[in-house]
Amino acid sequence: MTASLKLISHKLCPYVQRAVIALNEKGVPFERVDIDLANKPGWFLKLSPLGKVPALVVATDKGEVALFESNVICEYIEDTQGGVALHPVDALTRAEHRAWMEFGSATLGDLWGLETTTDPAIFESKRQAVAAKFARVEAALSAGPFFAGDAFSLVDAVFAPIFRYFDVFDELTELGIFRDLPKVQAWRAELAKRPSVRNAVGADYPQLLRAFLARHDAHLLKLAA
Repeated sequence: MTASLKLISHKLCPYVQRAVIALNEKGVPFERVDIDLANKPGWFLKLSPLGKVPALVVATDKGEVALFESNVICEYIEDTQGGVALHPVDALTRAEHRAWMEFGSATLGDLWGLETTTDPAIFESKRQAVAAKFARVEAALSAGPFFAGDAFSLVDAVFAPIFRYFDVFDELTELGIFRDLPKVQAWRAELAKRPSVRNAVGADYPQLLRAFLARHDAHLLKLAA
């Protein structure tokens, strides 16, 4: 059964990026449709019960199915598309990778607070929370270059968009989150070179993220000033 894929997305969303990275790694053709999350189209709300991106519309000769939740989408891509494997074969190791994918999502939760808060105390609390999470990651990393060694995996696809935030944040201020984490620093640098990661966003990503911070009157921008 052949299927065409349409990814409903937003230009800044890190959850979208992990799905795009997985599709790029597999070499799968797909259509990307960016929407405005502040003005969600009615047709999108019918596809995504939670009103979140990404949503993947899978069109087959039997009709269309809309998948939602980024990890579910990534798992579907892994299960149905050929090319390089993005999950370990061993069941226990695969489950471990899935757990770290969830850890990446939890890290994004703290990062959201870091980038949107106007309160200096909350900002510092979130900065410490993100730093603590990456300290745990440092202890779990292999010798590299990727999360589990030589093979790029879905865990890498989850964390690459997290690191991308800091490409912009580092231009504003020194947060010190990766200062004493050499394995994390090396991992971040390696992921930044990956074509699937680079091509998951447009060239306007830094400008869009700065505009997002400005709309939220983010404390992070005040540190830059």
